[in-house]
Amino acid sequence: MYSLILASKSPRRQELLKMITTDFVVRVPVFDEGPIMSAGLSPEETVRRLSAGKAAAALDAFSREGELFISGDTVVVSPDGEIMGKPKDRADAARMLRALSGRTHQVITGITLAAPGRMETFSVTTSVTFYHLSQQEIEDYLDTGESFDKAGGYGIQGLGGLLVKEIQGDYYNVVGLPVAALFRAWKRFLLSMGK
Repeated sequence: MYSLILASKSPRRQELLKMITTDFVVRVPVFDEGPIMSAGLSPEETVRRLSAGKAAAALDAFSREGELFISGDTVVVSPDGEIMGKPKDRADAARMLRALSGRTHQVITGITLAAPGRMETFSVTTSVTFYHLSQQEIEDYLDTGESFDKAGGYGIQGLGGLLVKEIQGDYYNVVGLPVAALFRAWKRFLLSMGK
């Protein structure tokens, strides 16, 4: 069997991966997202390339025979088509929340499975609709500090869940790891590798 390596420092991804297995270790590669984020790609292509780039960097930095790497990247796509990563500061987080208020946006996660000589990437999209948010509600949410390390400026698994009117698709994808899709992709990947 392959040893499983999660190439992500996200505590949310680490926690969600435990739904599939607790037998993994974390190794985070150095990877510059800037060129991909500024390339003008579609949101799906952006997360796929980010995820694949992180997996390739992890393979280059850490790979040994018998190891399988999982990497992921999540973006929020505003109703106007803006790809929203993590906010730069409080003003940026407030801007993102105002753009999402009362509207439906997409959350897209790219996932890559990689082993020496083989790489597979896919993405999962979930639609999320926010309630209309008053400026006070936005300020109150920003005061929680929850916005600042999350794409789109909110975390659905925390107090950000109070902003959400409905979702269509995989809840765990919005948290950062589409575990059901990953579980099935992982099994297919291992079968294709003869394991």
